[in-house]
Amino acid sequence: MPKLLLLDIDGTLLDSNKKLPASAKEALQQARLNGHDLAIATGRGPFMITSILEELKIDTYITFNGQYISHNNKVVHKQAIEAKMLNEILVYAEQRNHPVVFMNEEKMVSSIDFHPDIEESIQTLKIPHPETEKDFHLNHEVYQALVFCEKEEEQQYHDAFKEVDFVRWHRVSCDISPKGGTKASGIKKLIRATGHSIEDTIAFGDGLNDLDMMDVAGYSVAMANGHEETKKRASYVTEHVDNDGLAKAFKHLKLI
Repeated sequence: MPKLLLLDIDGTLLDSNKKLPASAKEALQQARLNGHDLAIATGRGPFMITSILEELKIDTYITFNGQYISHNNKVVHKQAIEAKMLNEILVYAEQRNHPVVFMNEEKMVSSIDFHPDIEESIQTLKIPHPETEKDFHLNHEVYQALVFCEKEEEQQYHDAFKEVDFVRWHRVSCDISPKGGTKASGIKKLIRATGHSIEDTIAFGDGLNDLDMMDVAGYSVAMANGHEETKKRASYVTEHVDNDGLAKAFKHLKLI
């Protein structure tokens, strides 16, 4: 039975150096030849994944952890965060010297000219420090935002803003998403467009933003380099992304 393979990017498709292993590319190509469908499921925005979509010839994706979904290059779902809520978060964060970054499908912009926490975390994605436009969220739809604070400073945001979700993805950065907007909810919306059943989905991931995806997919695979909680939730744990983990998982599942 053809499967819908849902692939996280960082730490799953891309290795520790943000490179696509040749073994992973070959496995994806062979899986497609074997009749399986490929989709990206990432916390990144569309503008951050154009090169990998082109290289792998993938036109179906869940981005911003479920807030912006496209199938066959056609947007099938998008959900922005309310501008009023974003403004309240920005004011609150500024009082604590925590910068905020806003993202739509085309770009990311920062509330501040430069901050070392933005530089540290954004550099791990191999993209430059974003441009500055403080009122961007008032003039554009924002599907995901980032607040830059350390783990011990995070709980105050959960307590103050219960209408949105905060999910840590880096030592000094948390994603901000609409309440309940997750990769799992994105999968449910996507399969309405693709015609797959949830039982025919296989999710591949490594991070905390993959937890609910591990739970909802018909089958789930965590990378050995993944978060311990993600590995606990997965149906199967493959090898490290740097050790051909994705290709080995495809072989284990007889996708190739």
